[in-house]
Amino acid sequence: MILQNKAIAPLIIMLMVIGYGAVSGHLSAGECEQRLIPASHELNDRMLDSDTSQKNFPVYLVKKLKEPMNIDGNWNKAQWSGIKPVELTNYMGKIPPFRPIVYVKMMYDENSVYVIFQVHDRYVRSVIEEYNGPVSTEACVEFFFSPDTSMPDRYFNLEINAGGTPLMGYHIYPQKESRMLSVEDLKKIEISHSLPKRVDPEIDTAIIWTIEYKLPFSVLEKFGSITQPKPGVTWRANFYKTASQSSNPHYITWSLVDNAVPNFHLPRFFGQIKFEK
Repeated sequence: MILQNKAIAPLIIMLMVIGYGAVSGHLSAGECEQRLIPASHELNDRMLDSDTSQKNFPVYLVKKLKEPMNIDGNWNKAQWSGIKPVELTNYMGKIPPFRPIVYVKMMYDENSVYVIFQVHDRYVRSVIEEYNGPVSTEACVEFFFSPDTSMPDRYFNLEINAGGTPLMGYHIYPQKESRMLSVEDLKKIEISHSLPKRVDPEIDTAIIWTIEYKLPFSVLEKFGSITQPKPGVTWRANFYKTASQSSNPHYITWSLVDNAVPNFHLPRFFGQIKFEK
């Protein structure tokens, strides 16, 4: 084995030494576990970083919410007025005949993150009303993020269709473990949508729709530790827009995903969410 990556070679050697200690009896099972867990977490971190170190990933500076805010889907309300949006401009797979224009803004406070999408769209259909249903097959906006900076291979996906129906899961890359949130937990996410709960038949004319939500940290903490947002903290994340089974199928991303086929579950391509004051 040739260790060409200088960032991860020392950690691999360390893991090999710990493994030898276990086999030879020089280390007890408890001592091995105490040393292996932090070393393996750091190795995961560095391996993900090494996959992406040569690429220019986007950075979004996220400001703190200074006052209470109603979740009502209003893109133009005062609390969002001074927040700079990012635009989703990268496509996976075939570029559709009609290209939606998608913007997203984000804020945070001590207890939650706040996200609002604005979509300039056509060919909008949204009929799924079952929680954790296949909402990405219709008009849908998505937020994938790794909230534990020590374990970037562990991430959540929150997908919400134009009618406000959510799907959310917790994953360990590469799909070593996946758990869906319960309906009880999904109902703790406050969601507002500008379109009706059900959009059918498909709207083929120009329309602007929004999804806004408040995602409590308490929902995330059930699945593991999170790095609390504060100035200087950076999460890895990506924003998406999809409608894979519409009459205008598409897969749009904020941070470029360099993959032959559409796949949003690739945390090595996540951009950076940097929290500010």
